[in-house]
Amino acid sequence: MGTTTRENIPTKEEFSLFQTLAHNRLGINLPAHKRVMLGHRLFKRLIALQLNNFRDYFNYINHLEHTKELEKALELITTNETFFFREEKHFEFLQQKILPNISVNKTFKIWSAAASTGEEPYSIAMLMQYHCGSSWQLMASDVNNSVLTHARKGIYNDERARFLPAHYRKEFCMKGIDEFQGFMRVKPNIRNKVQYFTFNLLDDMSPIGMVDLIFIRNVMIYFTDETRQKIIDNIQTILNPKGWLFISHSETLHGLSHDFNIVQPAIYQRN
Repeated sequence: MGTTTRENIPTKEEFSLFQTLAHNRLGINLPAHKRVMLGHRLFKRLIALQLNNFRDYFNYINHLEHTKELEKALELITTNETFFFREEKHFEFLQQKILPNISVNKTFKIWSAAASTGEEPYSIAMLMQYHCGSSWQLMASDVNNSVLTHARKGIYNDERARFLPAHYRKEFCMKGIDEFQGFMRVKPNIRNKVQYFTFNLLDDMSPIGMVDLIFIRNVMIYFTDETRQKIIDNIQTILNPKGWLFISHSETLHGLSHDFNIVQPAIYQRN
């Protein structure tokens, strides 16, 4: 403990400690260019706890009495910025190519596996509700508890909704007024359709059950090839034959062993 440092970027040696922590706890690979980002996110915790530097903070969160602070640090490391209908080609494909071919006698099951603050699952839910009515089920998970708390509330500023189609916004969202000017809230009929739960992608996926479509976007880029292979292996145990896998356009399955055909960039179908 002591006076707080003015240095808000960890040294390379300090950063390596958090790289090892993120890998061991979450399987996440923090590349060198994330050092500044990590510093900005964790520096406020150094200030709050009156710690001198990032090494002191690392030692602090690894003490058995400070497990809550460790959880908070991991949440800060994994929080990602997102928005509604990100990578819109996926939603166009879902609407135009997948939905016309699903069985009306079967519930179409979707898993948003890196849901973050909820923009992705709510985008899916709006599309599904608009085009399919009630014959679908949507699960959404994240390793970060605090972002799921945000997601369940369903409140977003207008910047996050800049790509939300106007007809979806009109039908499925409420406009903020007075002190909530500039915000919107997803209506309960959509919020209640999403089943949120905390989940680490390194864990056994079998309790999730069989699904028809998995969104796992903008998360595998942080994993090593070994970890990505493990995740893909697990996904193949719960994705139905001819099921769909959507990853982000900044990711690829190249170099991994898998049972998927690539249909178009970032969209795969299981054999």
